[in-house]
Amino acid sequence: MTLVASTAAFAVITPTSVAQAATGPTVSAKGAFLLDSKPNKTLWSKSADTKRQMASTTKVMTAVVVLETSGVNLNKLVTVKQSYRDYVARNGASTADLKRGDKLTVRQLLYGLMLPSGCDAAYALADTFGTGTTETARKKSFISKMNKKAASLGMTNTKYDSFDGISAAGNNLTTPRDSAKLARRALGNSTFGAVVKAKSTKQTATNGRVYTWYNTNQLLGSYSGAIGIKTGTGSVAGPCLVFAAKRGDRTVVGVVLNDANRYTDAKKMLDWAFNTSTTMKLRTLPSGAQQD
Repeated sequence: MTLVASTAAFAVITPTSVAQAATGPTVSAKGAFLLDSKPNKTLWSKSADTKRQMASTTKVMTAVVVLETSGVNLNKLVTVKQSYRDYVARNGASTADLKRGDKLTVRQLLYGLMLPSGCDAAYALADTFGTGTTETARKKSFISKMNKKAASLGMTNTKYDSFDGISAAGNNLTTPRDSAKLARRALGNSTFGAVVKAKSTKQTATNGRVYTWYNTNQLLGSYSGAIGIKTGTGSVAGPCLVFAAKRGDRTVVGVVLNDANRYTDAKKMLDWAFNTSTTMKLRTLPSGAQQD
């Protein structure tokens, strides 16, 4: 009995096991994932399949559902309703500060969704692309479309109960692996890629009002090759970040969920993936810009 126990103990601490344990970056995220996008190869992960709240990284799926709608017209005009503004005010949510009565295109609303993390823009898109005779029905329909899309992409541990990450019941859940899978899919759309890599944008409504939006993702303009994707912060979800960087013909997608050091850890993860060591000075957002 003693001999067996000793052998078992020795097996646990073999050099191979120690080396394997040391592989990968050290991050404070509760969950994390690194994906080599082109070959769709997992590079490294931490609690890859543990479900967690995702906050506004939800909006990646909001954008995907819109962009993958059959026959989508990105130039379709959408009129801003007061209910969109009221929703943001009621929830103290991040906003694109859309003004009632303004008309913006679907493409412009995607910028309002992804850069300042506008929950009003998310509402507008859900109301436009959902089906039903009432706003409530259309929002419910849109969330159903989000879940159907997740299922079709094999995101088996993801469930949406929100079009923007504001989850009343706390059942808006994903995993690092599922989030990376979705991000890879999203980046395959050229419109999505153009939107999420923009550090800022100015968009003009049909009445001439100019909206200036800054990207809440501070990795952009800070880390060499960063091309997106989306921030998210919630009281339960904590700080989250779905990110990607491209160097040469190689694109690496990463996810951190519930990570107080999300940008530092994203840099660590990308440096590890690219086998580089870089310095990074974080881009600061202008005073008054949305934070997420």
